[in-house]
Amino acid sequence: MTRWRFLMNANIYEIGDVLEFKKEHPCGSKNWKVISVGVNYKLECVGCKRVIIIPRVELRKKVKKKIN
Repeated sequence: MTRWRFLMNANIYEIGDVLEFKKEHPCGSKNWKVISVGVNYKLECVGCKRVIIIPRVELRKKVKKKIN
């Protein structure tokens, strides 16, 4: 039970956090700002301001680290 709780709470990001992805966006930036949180995350590219919606499970795979 505690293991499942740990997995559910791992990598929770809040609005305003800046995340660094493993791969670059075509504009050259690796940093994304969290705009909205829920089942899906809404992220904005720091470089070109493009907005994407990404599922929580997929986001965990793409994030390298949380910047702030």
